[in-house]
Amino acid sequence: MKKLVLQMQMSVDGFVGATEDHSWQLWEWGDESAWDDELKQDFNAVFTGVDTILLSRKMAQEGYLTHWGNAAKKFPHDPFYAFAQRIVDARKVVLSDKLKQSAGEPVWERTSVASGDLPREVNALKAGEGGDMAVFGGAGFASALIAAGLVDEFQLFINPAVLGAGRRIFDQGGLRNLRLLGSKAYDCGMVVSRYAPAG
Repeated sequence: MKKLVLQMQMSVDGFVGATEDHSWQLWEWGDESAWDDELKQDFNAVFTGVDTILLSRKMAQEGYLTHWGNAAKKFPHDPFYAFAQRIVDARKVVLSDKLKQSAGEPVWERTSVASGDLPREVNALKAGEGGDMAVFGGAGFASALIAAGLVDEFQLFINPAVLGAGRRIFDQGGLRNLRLLGSKAYDCGMVVSRYAPAG
């Protein structure tokens, strides 16, 4: 059975965003990155076992797929962008009741739109063959997946910043015990902690 991996950038005080200003993140969508080489290498390694990407409607419509498709073409020999080609090659599924496909065709290459009951759709994808699934989306999308008990592994990228307020991803669903799978600090200041549900 496929594993659903949620990657999320987060502040030290547990917020995933406060405003449209993302300068607190060591790396956003631009070409410049403060990540050190070891972090880039480890980040890429995650995608070697991923063959399906789950996206929120907002993430898809705001240009996630277009951005990384362009990055894969612009930096074909840059080791950091190996994951961009992996995103291009992977199957993408946009989970949304609002987004409709045009004439039965995906909006983006190798992309389909799934609507309806979130647990049913995700569990059907998990039951398929192949590698793991990575999920990308905002706080609301992540919270819905967590509340439904659909996340098999959390990869929390803790940036060296304190926001003081903002959006969280663990506000729904009450107490959750997690099991630490590993934690690693990087020279750039990022700490990546990996957890699985304890029960």
